[in-house]
Amino acid sequence: MGEGPKRPATYEDLLALPEHVVGQIIDGELIVMPRPASPHARANAHLFGELYGPFGRGRGGPGGWQLLMEPELHFGEDVLVPDLAGWRRERMTPEMSDAPYFTLAPDWVCEVLSPSTAAVDRVKKKCIYAREGVEHLWLVDPRARTLEVLRLSGQHWVELGTYSGDERVRAEPFEVLELELGILWQWSEQPPKTP
Repeated sequence: MGEGPKRPATYEDLLALPEHVVGQIIDGELIVMPRPASPHARANAHLFGELYGPFGRGRGGPGGWQLLMEPELHFGEDVLVPDLAGWRRERMTPEMSDAPYFTLAPDWVCEVLSPSTAAVDRVKKKCIYAREGVEHLWLVDPRARTLEVLRLSGQHWVELGTYSGDERVRAEPFEVLELELGILWQWSEQPPKTP
């Protein structure tokens, strides 16, 4: 006997998941992943730390952004949880509330890749972000020590650059800040060694 057609996942399926996992609904499928390992978590936290002061608070930078770690995004039937997301403040301020999720597409999304998430992040989620009009996408790979920077043009992603190792980069939409990539891969808060 066959099992018959598989039913699409629902938000109730997400709510029923244990706390130690991250759940998303993509194309009707419930995708469940363990909490990220330390290289992923470290790169995510360090990148947020680098961007929050100048862009979230306006300290040493222009401000003007609402930046969040792991916000829940509802796009129709799809429920995504990017590692980082940012909205230009003029778009987000009326939307920022006590809601447990957001329906307004971010202006920028960053996915920190890990072996268990890379395929979903690079293909399925990337397509949904394009469909929803997210303007900027960063893909950070802590194992390869790379940052890929993409900008949406129409419905297609244009790669603006791939940077690696300890490079210093100015990447859209935060190009006023020179980002030291080496900080993302470090265990400690020590600044990277300079030649």
